Amino acid sequence: MTRLPVTAARCALPLLVLAAGPALGQSAFRVDDVPPGDSLSIRELPDAESPQVGRVPWDARLRGFGCTNETPSGRTWCRVKYGRLVGWARRRYLAPE
Repeated sequence: MTRLPVTAARCALPLLVLAAGPALGQSAFRVDDVPPGDSLSIRELPDAESPQVGRVPWDARLRGFGCTNETPSGRTWCRVKYGRLVGWARRRYLAPE
């Protein structure tokens, strides 16, 4: 079995989740467990070490496009959209709307 380098696997992961998008459907989330006045980091890839693409207010509502725990850390991340901002957020900080 051929193994991809970690960086190649990390780049392919978002494509796999997005390719399954229609099957997963869209969902709505609200930011949860973030103190009032604080914000939630949205990342480029489903990894805490990935560059931050923006922040979402503590009381925001987001559109979700599927979640995965197939990440380097094993933690669950969800592909989300807030306005024009699109990226990955930890599932721990999202509650179903």
